[in-house]
Amino acid sequence: MKRVLVTGASSGIGAATARALSAKGYQVILLARSGDRLTALATEIGDRAVVMRCDASDAAQVQQAADQIKTEIGLPDAIIHCAGAGQWKTLPDTTPAEAVEMMNAPYFSAFNVTHAFLPDMLARSSGVIIHVNSPACMMAWRSAVGYTAARAALRGFHEALHQDLAGTGVHSCHVIFGKVSSDYFDHNTGVEEKMPFLNFMVPTLSPERCATILCRLVDRPRTNSIYPLMMRFFCWWGRLFPAMTRWLLRM
Repeated sequence: MKRVLVTGASSGIGAATARALSAKGYQVILLARSGDRLTALATEIGDRAVVMRCDASDAAQVQQAADQIKTEIGLPDAIIHCAGAGQWKTLPDTTPAEAVEMMNAPYFSAFNVTHAFLPDMLARSSGVIIHVNSPACMMAWRSAVGYTAARAALRGFHEALHQDLAGTGVHSCHVIFGKVSSDYFDHNTGVEEKMPFLNFMVPTLSPERCATILCRLVDRPRTNSIYPLMMRFFCWWGRLFPAMTRWLLRM
């Protein structure tokens, strides 16, 4: 049975992905800070789920959890980084502590977990590491300074990791999802009002649809993916016409 470690597994895309993977026969290692949610999800999934409560932004906690996983369960065949947080605020409205917290997830959580497992994956010459990201990593809009910086850091981490892993048998994958119908918007009031006009032209994805895509990437890794199709078009447009895209994103 193949094993997949899912960070941020307590809700949203992470929880949906854990369900989808278990339905395909994978053993899923659920990692997040919320112990109660993880336990409830593991009960729902059944024997294929293992709960690992851990703050992925804490390197010491991650190393301890990784040692336990490798000893008691085995080295994961894939890691899916779904952990992410952050509010949309201007720089004057963002405290330094909030900026650090937004950088913790997704960037430092992905760094710490990958760092803990990568040497063993390299020794085995196989593994898939998937980073779930936001369009903010490629296109900046108003009132999201800390959020955008953290997402750009995750994209840079993937690109550099991809270069280091060439020819090793270990793959780094980066997937961008547009707006997803998750509880993020319930916990961050006012965010939807700050979305650029262009966003309303992009279909909203469900966590289950994202989970289907991530399951496919575990089996068939791709370096970079963007969903849905309209978001892929806007990212392509932004590369060709950056000045116009910046102007449109201010609307």
